[in-house]
Amino acid sequence: MSASSKGNIVVIRHPGLRRPRAARLPLTAWSMPRSLLRALALLAGLACAGANAVAAPSTFGPVIGSALLCRSQLDNAYFHAYLTQAFGPAYKREGGAYWFKAEATLWGAQVNEVMVSDDTSNLVFVAAVVDSTPEELEKSVRAGAGIAYRPVDASRHPLRKSNPGSTIAYANDKSKIYCAKFKPQPPGR
Repeated sequence: MSASSKGNIVVIRHPGLRRPRAARLPLTAWSMPRSLLRALALLAGLACAGANAVAAPSTFGPVIGSALLCRSQLDNAYFHAYLTQAFGPAYKREGGAYWFKAEATLWGAQVNEVMVSDDTSNLVFVAAVVDSTPEELEKSVRAGAGIAYRPVDASRHPLRKSNPGSTIAYANDKSKIYCAKFKPQPPGR
């Protein structure tokens, strides 16, 4: 029996036991061909660059979910700061709102975008675009949060409102859930 040392690896050789050559050579960055290293670096870079949306933090459900259900105070500056910290800067500002791409799940439904009002609107609101129909979202919210929604009219795609004030609306083949309230007026108005 013989022993030899290679860096931090100690190799013990027994004369009766022989391993195949490929099993004896550990695969390290130094032993890989440069073309393979370049290909791996390119794949890692593409994986990072291809991700437009950022995964949600663990506080997304309690913070944004509660706001969407109108269970918390709405403050657009707070939610803008929260979403910017969680997902980076808004990718667009349109319709009186900052729009953020997000990869998140609320009540079992996939959230694609989150919006928060800017200061140009008379309303303070938080909204999310969900990758499901309004009927499916309504069932998910009822099962996950215990909040019931009722249609406000008999149209083909009615708005659905909850008692706390949250609204589910049809948005093309998806749903939009939001909570909107009028901005508080300064005293003396």
